[in-house]
Amino acid sequence: MRKTAGKLINAPWLLLLPYGLIFAVFIIIPVAAAVILSFTYFNTIEAPKFVGLENYINLLTTDTVFTQNVLPNTIAYAVFVGFGGYVLSFFMAWSISQLTRVPRTIMAVILYSPSMTGGVLVSTIWSVIFDGSQSGYLNYLLLRLKIIDQPVQWLQSSDTLLPVMIIVALWSSMGVGFLSILSGIMNVNRELYEAAHVDGVKNRWQEIIYVTIPSIKPQMLFGAVMAIINTFQTSGVGVSLSGANPTPNYAGQLIGTHIEDFGFIRYEMGYAAAVSVILLLFIKLMSSGANKLLSENEDEAAES
Repeated sequence: MRKTAGKLINAPWLLLLPYGLIFAVFIIIPVAAAVILSFTYFNTIEAPKFVGLENYINLLTTDTVFTQNVLPNTIAYAVFVGFGGYVLSFFMAWSISQLTRVPRTIMAVILYSPSMTGGVLVSTIWSVIFDGSQSGYLNYLLLRLKIIDQPVQWLQSSDTLLPVMIIVALWSSMGVGFLSILSGIMNVNRELYEAAHVDGVKNRWQEIIYVTIPSIKPQMLFGAVMAIINTFQTSGVGVSLSGANPTPNYAGQLIGTHIEDFGFIRYEMGYAAAVSVILLLFIKLMSSGANKLLSENEDEAAES
């Protein structure tokens, strides 16, 4: 009896069971449900009706909002907020790592806090700053400086909404990935820098390229994946700023916003599921690229 109990306790599958259940409930089942629903017409009232590839065909051929607005907006947003925010996170983490303990901790908290409260502050601080009336902080300043003659509708204009969204998103982009990179930099062996200087490294930039980045590749990979996921799943920034979904002239419409529009406003769940599958493929493609770019190369490590 004791031997049987011991075998059960030491069984690897038993130890993995809690994780397996959570992974199945929150990842596998929702993804499978989205893929299945993407081949149906489902309005949340009637039973799903199988339509084959119709949702995907309509998405790529007849949905001009997706091809002309959502896709270009998402690509621009991903480049500036995803890649730009990732690079910014690294250099901010590296910069504050050069400080002593107390100021470093204070700066880390200041930079990280917007990622926790960004959704709340979007509709308060940033809406006031970019308010389209004369009392909006930015308009008031520009009017006083005589840079503009009349207030600019920052949050309702198709020319300015997306840039404002990018600014707000960059402001709150120092999240878990930023803390991971900071932790990695703080734990780099100082002897590596000394050895690098002996081998000919002469300045901080060379330290970053030849010592810091190679030493924190796992943290860099985690930060890249988190940046990709956060960028592509973003949906509420444009809606919170403009106060409407869809956003004015679809200027701030992203893939996540498009999913919410069709899923929770129009109740076309099958079509929304098709868009979410496309989003999942984007995330998978970008994550695989980041993994290939930043993962450690075992052959090179063996040669060195």
